[in-house]
Amino acid sequence: MFYDLGVRDFLDRAESVYPDRIAVVDEPDQPAAPWGEVTYRELARRAGAQAANLDALGVPVGGRVAIVSHNSARLLTSFFGVSGWGRVLVPVNFRLAAAEVRYIVEHSGAEVVMIDPELKPLLDTVTAKHVYVLGEHDEQIFGGDGEPRPWAGDESATATLNYTSGTTARPKGVQLTHRNLWLNAAVFGLHTTLNDNDVLLHTLPMFHANGWGMPYAVTGLGGRHIVLRKVDGTEILRRIEEHGVTIMCAAPAVVTAALDGAAKWEGEVPGRDRVRIVVAGAPPPTRTIERVRAELGWEFIQIYGLTETSPLLTVNRFRSEWADLDPHEQAKRLGRAGTPALGVRVSIDTDGEVLVQSNMNLDGYWENPEETARVQEGNWFHTGDGGSFTDGYLTIADRKKDVIITGGENVSSIEVEDALSSHPAVREVAVIGIPDQKWGELVTALVVTDGSPVTAEELITHCRDYLAGYKCPKRVEFLDELPRTATGKIQKFKLRKPFWDGQDRQVN
Repeated sequence: MFYDLGVRDFLDRAESVYPDRIAVVDEPDQPAAPWGEVTYRELARRAGAQAANLDALGVPVGGRVAIVSHNSARLLTSFFGVSGWGRVLVPVNFRLAAAEVRYIVEHSGAEVVMIDPELKPLLDTVTAKHVYVLGEHDEQIFGGDGEPRPWAGDESATATLNYTSGTTARPKGVQLTHRNLWLNAAVFGLHTTLNDNDVLLHTLPMFHANGWGMPYAVTGLGGRHIVLRKVDGTEILRRIEEHGVTIMCAAPAVVTAALDGAAKWEGEVPGRDRVRIVVAGAPPPTRTIERVRAELGWEFIQIYGLTETSPLLTVNRFRSEWADLDPHEQAKRLGRAGTPALGVRVSIDTDGEVLVQSNMNLDGYWENPEETARVQEGNWFHTGDGGSFTDGYLTIADRKKDVIITGGENVSSIEVEDALSSHPAVREVAVIGIPDQKWGELVTALVVTDGSPVTAEELITHCRDYLAGYKCPKRVEFLDELPRTATGKIQKFKLRKPFWDGQDRQVN
């Protein structure tokens, strides 16, 4: 016998086994009226109502529904209310500029767009057949008691369409199937030893690779979701103390924020010997890992993955064989990308690129068969990262694709270069990432002008008209010329060299 895997399985189990348990505690400080505490019975009812309302709008199975939102109970519900009955959820990065959001909505063909009230200016530029503001239009989105039309389920159907920056100027839509997401959630939960007593603090934006799958995994096991709208180190510690948080997922910048908050915290830091923090985006410095374990008393778990892989590829968690090592050596070993997760195969090609096979790899890029074929050549997913695989552990040493990871977010160098090149004073530009203690990598522009007077501040301000703030250069340097090959290609490795000298790897 065969039954299709589907993301609604996780909510169905929670509703069946834990109907009266608190599923989610919504963010109390937000522009929309918070939902407060919601049980799994009520979460399932609202998800079903959302599906029924999409039925009434005539959104077909396979239709795209976009949501541009900070972390919220409404967004959490939409992972099930949209995808659970066969539509495709398009979770959009709320930090993007209006032009970027408009492109994603238009490229995905979204019929419905739901927008956070803080982002209402998007209504001036983003259009779709149906546009709603979360909180203001809750009755139309989550209201009513209508029964949604049954959907038989299809594990090979696209469940979410996640847009990610890469080697092109435009973001690519990553098609993740129900099978991809189901297996990622199950394997992630297994490796992080999730159970029904876990309390997840959403320090990771839920739009980011679907919160790495934790919205599904925690729900399926009956855990509790604590919504955090905006990252603040002290507030993270306060929520851990108030709600008994046991697990978080975060980019390195969030780890730094928590350490900064702990330095000002009065009394014992909450969560000692209880919290485990799962970190990805870029490996933090060994010293930061040491501080998490010593100053916070939290377990440090590192993973590696991409939006295209749902995202889990490798896991690095403390193992008993390291017990006799000193804390510095333990932290150093935890700084590697990790061992292949269950069901993942890793290989390094002759050029040093990391290749992976797994059932969590993307189905394809939306309306981009050429790029899909390129990254899936030879039945391996080509990550674009350079690394080594020794004694069962993957170490990422270089980023072969032209992407900067800053604060856990991907930034396409080409996209930033396009924005800068539109300034009349810019003749040539190369954008690189340089090491930064807080953000991992700092977006840095190396500019050759046409001789016109222009300042770094002017160029950064110019970029803000085209790009999200985190993509804009934080540093601009002016050069007389850019190094090029005989064929005219800019030699970025020469531009990076003075910034990365002394580093043992070319990612941070």
